[in-house]
Amino acid sequence: MSTAVRRTAKSLRLDAACAEAVELARDAALEMAGKDELGAHLGCVADGERVVTHYFANQNAAYQGWRWAVTVARAPRQKHVTVDEVVLLPGDESVLAPAWVPWSERVRPGDLGPGDLLPTTGDDPRLVPGYAEAPADPDEVKRVADELGLGRIRVLSPVGKDDAVFRWYAGDNGPESPIAQAAPGHCSTCGFIVRMAGELGTVFGVCANEYAPSDGKVVSLDHGCGAHSEAVPYEEPRQPVDLPSHVLDTLGFDDIERL
Repeated sequence: MSTAVRRTAKSLRLDAACAEAVELARDAALEMAGKDELGAHLGCVADGERVVTHYFANQNAAYQGWRWAVTVARAPRQKHVTVDEVVLLPGDESVLAPAWVPWSERVRPGDLGPGDLLPTTGDDPRLVPGYAEAPADPDEVKRVADELGLGRIRVLSPVGKDDAVFRWYAGDNGPESPIAQAAPGHCSTCGFIVRMAGELGTVFGVCANEYAPSDGKVVSLDHGCGAHSEAVPYEEPRQPVDLPSHVLDTLGFDDIERL
């Protein structure tokens, strides 16, 4: 029970007739819970004038910490008490389901599968209108834009670009990944890099090396891997051989013809 409810209950006068209707409340709770799940009477609180809620312990192991609440009431100048409602309520130590989170906040990168749709809202901060002014009739403007070769109603906003830059640069295809730290060179000097258009091209490109782990992915220009176009095999340096200034052949001989 919340602090506000406790404070209200304390300020209300407990109706004597309703407070004494423990057995009436127990019988009502038994119809809902059954005799195996209903425990001892835990007390009662005043919910209003001539309105009292009785609490009973719950014996169901699946609902530990929960309590059966039976609200009873009587009419003005009447002694007859009736049952208003019976409900199972959580206590202070009950295990509750987590708070509901909208789907848009639950979706994570990689969750989208074939056939799934992920619509954007009209006020998505990552997007801004692709024209000087927001179109009054998007369909009509789109037809004109298609004729002019434009075609996009919205484009990335500065917020959307910043989000992408920070996400890409800090990810596995950025400069701090282990494979980049051990690379023989940066992607900026690799022949397989395809520069991105626009201002993002000053920091990122797309890898076009089918043998690289980042093939077809956005990589930072200071990223790198072992499939760099200018990588050369490592060769052990040859040790120099110390040779004498001249060599005497003590095994071979030449025939000398006698005169």
